Formats: sequence, C-alpha cells, structure tokens
Amino acid sequence: MREKLGICVFIWFVLHESCVGRFVVEKNSLKVTSPGSLRDVYECAIGNFGVPQYGGTMVGTVIYPKSNQRGCKGFDDSFKSNPGGLPIFLLADRGECYFTLKAWNAQNAGAAAILVADDRVEPLITMDTPEEEDARADYLQKISIPAALISISLGNNIKKALSNGEMVNINLDWRESVPHPDDRVEYEFWTNSNDECGPKCDSQIAFVKSFKGAAQILEKKGYTQFTPRYITWYCPEAFILSKQCKSQCINHGRYCAPDPEQDFTRGYDGKDVVLQNLRQACLFKVANESGKPWVWWDYVTDFSIRCPMKEKMYTKECADRVIESLGIDVKQIDKCIGDPDADVDNQVLKSEQEAQIGRGSRGDVTILPTLVVNNRQYRGKLDKSAVLKAICSGFQETTEPAICLSADIETNECLQNNGGCWQDKGSNITACRDTFRGRVCECPIVQGVKFFGDGYTHCEASGALRCGLNNGGCWKKTQEGRTYSACIDDHSKGCKCPPGFRGDGVNTCEDIDECKEKLACQCSQCKCKNTWGSYDCRCGGSNLLYMREHDTCISKDANREVGWGFIWVIILGLAAAGLGGYAVYKYRIRSYMDSEIRAIMAQYMPLDNQAELPNNPAPYAYA
Repeated sequence: MREKLGICVFIWFVLHESCVGRFVVEKNSLKVTSPGSLRDVYECAIGNFGVPQYGGTMVGTVIYPKSNQRGCKGFDDSFKSNPGGLPIFLLADRGECYFTLKAWNAQNAGAAAILVADDRVEPLITMDTPEEEDARADYLQKISIPAALISISLGNNIKKALSNGEMVNINLDWRESVPHPDDRVEYEFWTNSNDECGPKCDSQIAFVKSFKGAAQILEKKGYTQFTPRYITWYCPEAFILSKQCKSQCINHGRYCAPDPEQDFTRGYDGKDVVLQNLRQACLFKVANESGKPWVWWDYVTDFSIRCPMKEKMYTKECADRVIESLGIDVKQIDKCIGDPDADVDNQVLKSEQEAQIGRGSRGDVTILPTLVVNNRQYRGKLDKSAVLKAICSGFQETTEPAICLSADIETNECLQNNGGCWQDKGSNITACRDTFRGRVCECPIVQGVKFFGDGYTHCEASGALRCGLNNGGCWKKTQEGRTYSACIDDHSKGCKCPPGFRGDGVNTCEDIDECKEKLACQCSQCKCKNTWGSYDCRCGGSNLLYMREHDTCISKDANREVGWGFIWVIILGLAAAGLGGYAVYKYRIRSYMDSEIRAIMAQYMPLDNQAELPNNPAPYAYA
C-alpha cells in the first residue's frame, strides 16, 4: 500500500509540474447547410480517438435518438444510411460514460460520425481516451469514425430544429486543420520505448511497423522532415533522494519516466525507459548527421521485436546488437548518451524537454503517443492510413507525392466529369489536377509544352514544339494524299489556316476555290482546275509552258532556243578565258627561263651589256 501511495504522489507531482503549460484544443470546421435558420460555420473539437478525415470533408444528416441519448448503451436502431442517402451523423449528449464508448456504440449502429453536445457552457475541450485500467478496453483501437465535440448552444439548436421536423444537414471539414504552406511537411512523432503499458503500447508498436515503409519513402525522397521526440519529466527537488525518483530518473532527478508496471518491486524501472528513450534519440541524431535519418524506423522496429520487456531483453546489450546490425557505430551512441549518473544536464534530453513546451499555435505536448504535423497536434488513433492523411494534408496543393493520391487515401475527383475542368476533345489532355484536398483546374504542361487559359473553359498550347502535341489544338486534315495543318510550330500561339484554306483554324479550314474566285490562273491561254488546298493551271497549247510565279504562258520552243543560245555563249566564253590564261602562262614561263639562262652565261663570259669585272684575289694557302 505504501508503494502504491508513493507512486501516486510521484505521478501527481509529475503531472502537475508538466501540465501547467498551455494545452491547445485542435479544431475543425462544422458548416450547417440546412435549415436556413442555423446555416453558418461553427467550430468543433477533434476527438483524440477515431479517424478524423484530415484534408477532406464529410457531408451528412443529423439524427438525435429518442432514447439512449447519451449513447452509453448499444442502440437498438440502425443509423446506417440507405443507398443514395446521406451518411448519418449521430448526436449524443455528454455525460455518464466515456466519450470513446459513445463513439463505439454509434459506430456499431452504423453512424458515419458522432457529434457530442457539451452539457455545460465552457470553451471546447479535447475528448480523450480513458486512462489507467479503463484504457485497456479492446474496442479503443477499433473506433474508425470521426468524433467531434460541439458547444451546448449549437447542440440545443440542432435538437430544436429536429423536434420541429426540420432536416439538419452538416458538412464536417478538416481541410484547414493542418497548415499546408509549401511542398515539404515537417512532423514529429512523440513516442516512448516502454512496451508494457497495455493496448496503447501495443498499438504504438504496431503503428511503427506498419508506417515504417511510407515514412522512409517520404523521408528518402525529401518530401518530409521527420523528428522523433520523447517526453521526460523532472523530479521535484524535495523528492530527489526518494526511492521513487532514484528508480525512475537519471542525472539526479533531471529526466524521469513512470515505472512501466507502476510497481517498484518488479520488472524494469522508469530510468530504464529514460535510458532507452535517450538511446533512440541519440541514434536518430547520429543517423541524421550521416544523412540517413530514416534508419531510426528500422532501429525502433527491430528493437521492439528483438528486445521486449516481457522477455527480459530490454537491455543495453540487446540494443547494441541491433545498432551494430544497422551499421552504426555504438561508440558514437554511447558518447551521445553520456553518464546517466552525473549531476549534469544531458543536452539531448534537455532539448526534448524544451521541445515539449508549446510555442506559437501549438500547445504543450502532454498526450502520448501523438504526432505534430506542421506545428499542429494530430488527433485520432495511431493508424497508418489516418496518420498518412494528416501528413498528406500538410502539403501545398499539387505538390503532394504519389502516395498521397492512391485510391485508399483519397478520391480522385478528376475521374467524374473531369472535375468540371477543361479537357481537349481530341486527346486525354486535361486541366484537372487531383490533389489531396480535392481538384484544381489548372492548364497543364505536357511534354514541355505550356498551356494557357482559365483552366475551366479554355486552355491553349503555346511555345515551340506545340504542334507536336495534339497539333497545338489546331485543325489538321489529310486528303488526296496531302496533309495540311493550321498550327505554326514556333513561339506563337493560336491557329491559322494555311494558304489555300479559310476558317477559324481550330475546328475548320475550308478549301478555297482559286479558279472560281479568280484568285489565280487568269491569263488568256490558261485553263484552271481546283484541287484540295491548291489549284492546277495549264496552258491551252501543247507548246506553251505555264509560269506560276508570273501567272502567264510562254512558248516552250522560244524557251529552248533562248536556253541553248545562252549555253553556247557560256561555253565560248569559258573557252576564250582558257586560251587567254594558257597564253599568259606560256609567256611567263618563257620569260623566267630566259632570265635564268642569261644569269648562268654571265658567269663565264661578259655579255654585250655587261662591263668586265676585276679579278678576285686567290685565298692564301699558307703564311
């Protein structure tokens, strides 16, 4: 009994010291669309269980049961909607039983969502799961419908409208529950290495195993920036030397965790959990510094399998074997952990405690396990699909990765009526782009060709190579072995019928009858015949030739005479030039040879025009 009392006193101080901060209630939008007297947008608080439809909306009609209005017992009636009808949102009153039990009973009766009306005038609160032994109910992780708490005033107004025979239709909207400023999502997973806390620990381990693949894909491709976080508390100074603090804390009461079994006489202690939390945080730090932060998911998954508490394997030796199998230096991890018995701060755990404190729009983190997505706390159960929806809702429209657009995550709104966007009739080119929150109508870029327009009624290709893509959306036709196009493959845009045609260039280009409209072939001897896209013009006589560029006929014989005469002139001219060149060549060669001969003869005898030269002295043979 004394041990139990000590535990309670310690936990009270832990909770009191850690929860004096600011807790933020995460909300989503609720829009009443009918009746007109209630038509407006209201706030509702997202429950910390079930599956909120992050990034999406849900439309339904409200039913308030005639009996069992608190929803604490199973319902005899079915609230499953008929084919073609709106989903049913069950309205239940607060009180008498846990929020989770109300949701479970509503889900079993076929309701698509549950709205819990508050029973007092107060700001909205977060509906949470039960604590301690009540949290071990096996249905908690099976709740799959969204749950929302509404104010007492809205609840009373809905009940009044229903009692008057009016239909109350509501649109639950989670599209803005998570900020989505850019093309990368930053999220934190607040977790714990303890695996002996019942269904919560079991669901956390199952979530890590199932989500690991998606998390690593997102991280490796740069879509997300992930950080694991761990909650620790400090021991009040008056209790630092107590048995409770010594068994649950390291570094002289600075960093503490509750006893896994809440029994100091058996099993592992809280300080063992703190050390393993620190080891996981240090592994992430080392892996992140080496450019591989996703290794954390492998380590946590493998550790939960190879080193469970129930098999007495929750030890440093087992953890080191897992670390070594992943190719990470254990010495670096040990250096990061430091001395847990030293009366000094541990920088890793100190930063974790500082991160626990809420800043800006985010409140203090007091619920484990949970996620913080783009600085907004996740609400709902840890389920792969539900968490992935929350992360995907953090991407700016049209930047989300393919995994967010898979059929099991969201509905492709472009599949029905092309989402109401523009679509080219002759191809599958469309302005409809599916996003996680819905569709956007945006003129596309296809094979490097940019389309311009409003995206709803008009998109037009522009730029070079545009004619290679569906002919730039212009008219094109093949007939009589010829192909004509109204598209010009340059940096212009628009369509223009080619010469020989007239029309809008988009839908039609009609052949122009040049003969009938007397646009060509108008000479006196000419005979005109229209062809598709052009014309054929011939001269009446057999010895006449049509000159198209001059639109006239000339004699073939005259043309031949002129042609041969011109050719003979060219031949004679070339011959004369050749003879002249040869004569010049011969003259220059003869002159060159004469000058050489005269120079040689001058060495042996004086020429008539050369004076006698004096004798040169002979060289000396000796002195």
